[in-house]
Amino acid sequence: MMSAPQSNTSPRTGSTVHLLGTLVTFKATAADTEGLFSLVEATTAPGQGVPPHTQRDDSEAFYVLEGEYEFFLGTAATIRGPGSFVYIPRGTPHGFRNVGNAPARMLIINLPGGLHENFFVEAGEAVPDAKSFPPLSPPDVPRIMEIGARYGIEMLPPR
Repeated sequence: MMSAPQSNTSPRTGSTVHLLGTLVTFKATAADTEGLFSLVEATTAPGQGVPPHTQRDDSEAFYVLEGEYEFFLGTAATIRGPGSFVYIPRGTPHGFRNVGNAPARMLIINLPGGLHENFFVEAGEAVPDAKSFPPLSPPDVPRIMEIGARYGIEMLPPR
């Protein structure tokens, strides 16, 4: 298993970054969990989400709190609402998007900790709070792909 590359800035519990239409607030970092896992709360703007990708070195789990998300798992798609749990083993192609008309929220756990949280910090932009989305603009896909590659994340062709 790959250890997390050192990012320029380690995430702080309680801080928030914006990435791909999602506000990511760090609830527990690798520093808080002896490196075992990271926990974030994600608030995703309507119609936004994460394109298909794989994670070579970490597993991921989602627990939907509010709204509805469409999850892409391999070649299947499913819509999940509050109380739904989705587990993604490492190496499984997946992605998600908010299919509702209002922001949707979920908890995301990454196992082990460090890789994904450092990707979020490096690829995202720091924002002052977890309530307000910055103006949405087209993402810098080559930059996100390059940063993702350092953390074992490979972006896949769109569905």
